[in-house]
Amino acid sequence: MTDLHRLSIRELSEGLKQAQFSSRELTEHYLKRIAKIDAKVKSYVTVTAEQALVEADVADAAIKSGNAHALAGIPLAHKDIFCTQGIKTTAGSKMLDNFISPYDATVVAKAKAAGLVTLGKVNMDEFAMGSTSENSYFGATSNPWNLDHVPGGSSGGSAAAVAADLAPIATGTDTGGSIRQPASFCGLTGLKPTYGRVSRFGMIAFASSLDQGGPMARSAEDCAYLMNVIAGHDAKDSTSVDKEVDDYVANLNGTAVKALRIGIPKQYFNVAGLDADVKARVEESLKKLEEMGATLVEIDLNMTEAYVPTYYLIAPAEASSNLSRYDGVRYGYRCENPKDILDLYKRSRSEGFGAEVQRRILIGTYALSAGYYDAYYVKAQKVRRLIQQDFLKAFENVDVIAAPSAPTTAYKIGANLSPTEMYLGDIYTLAVNLAGLPAINAPVGFDKDNLPVGLQLIGNYWSESQLLSIVHQYQQNTDWHTKRAAIAEENA
Repeated sequence: MTDLHRLSIRELSEGLKQAQFSSRELTEHYLKRIAKIDAKVKSYVTVTAEQALVEADVADAAIKSGNAHALAGIPLAHKDIFCTQGIKTTAGSKMLDNFISPYDATVVAKAKAAGLVTLGKVNMDEFAMGSTSENSYFGATSNPWNLDHVPGGSSGGSAAAVAADLAPIATGTDTGGSIRQPASFCGLTGLKPTYGRVSRFGMIAFASSLDQGGPMARSAEDCAYLMNVIAGHDAKDSTSVDKEVDDYVANLNGTAVKALRIGIPKQYFNVAGLDADVKARVEESLKKLEEMGATLVEIDLNMTEAYVPTYYLIAPAEASSNLSRYDGVRYGYRCENPKDILDLYKRSRSEGFGAEVQRRILIGTYALSAGYYDAYYVKAQKVRRLIQQDFLKAFENVDVIAAPSAPTTAYKIGANLSPTEMYLGDIYTLAVNLAGLPAINAPVGFDKDNLPVGLQLIGNYWSESQLLSIVHQYQQNTDWHTKRAAIAEENA
């Protein structure tokens, strides 16, 4: 029973059904690992041990009765951006350090209904703004592959928890790469679904037209199991699309790699700052897919240079609007002894928000202000449409588009990159959110310092099944997704 954390979701599901172990034993196993190992990784903000064991007992009873969901009894970690009834939900911010939600996010409610066991809430960049998980009020999370490096962001706690085997699967959110980049940095599979595929109800908003929840796990198969639970229409979310949901697990071998045309944007592989090791590993993975029968097709994505400036006008503008509700009045952090209403607003916000959040609010407020709205925000929205059209034109000739997930491997903690350097690190992921497309990260090897490298595959709208299937078949022919960091091999 010491190696339960090495089992896949399918193996855990089968083991629970065949009574090889109980959900309580499995949950206790993970709680012991968290207690022993997480002090080094710092992935969890809140561990819900007592509640987890209660949920495990309920799952065990359901499994015994024969009426359980395939994932009943399996533990997971939620990014601390999903509201959880009765459990603190902080979004990594001092602003919400005392916030206990009165309801569950739809993603959380669906996971509960399937009988999944919540181990706790994991760390993240404050309000999902960042690429390192250092912008958290609760301190930095470490990358399990090298504790001196970041796990990526903003879903860095989710990535670190899975990579250290402190949870078998985790939820994440992706506004400009926040599932794919940490998955890349931590050697995991992470899927950013089509905008509207997974409900945003109860997911604390950063940029409402860009945010999307998704699964993070070791393999495409594990991600498919969680997608089967969390995907689907939700009447509580006006941006949720009422479209039939695939059985992602059943379709894992549904895409014929032999007939696949993979677009290779020449602009993506000539980006200044693309690390040589990252480029080499990504090219090797594409060669492997070619050996499996896929055809590589060079394509042009002419709007590449517009990704970063467009995103960093639209996302901060939406953040400025969404975060205006945190004013010290209804809930969240409130400054002490305000002199008047203006002092209450100013001090509550300046004391409650961190530097990166304040920076983006200021940029966004400027872009939305009367004299600059047309010059900046409206123009960015027009360019956004051109970026979308650029992708749609490419999809006329190819099935998926390949790219690195990030131009480098994980940064060192405390590297103190400038905001511009940090924003340019998102070059390969931002456009997917601007266009609302689905994309997946797959681990494809390591750099010279033994830090993971990720391949990103971008699909056309609603092609999550196709992306999961391609990566699943790649993972049947490679073993990168089975590699574990030394800290994950430790026994509790």
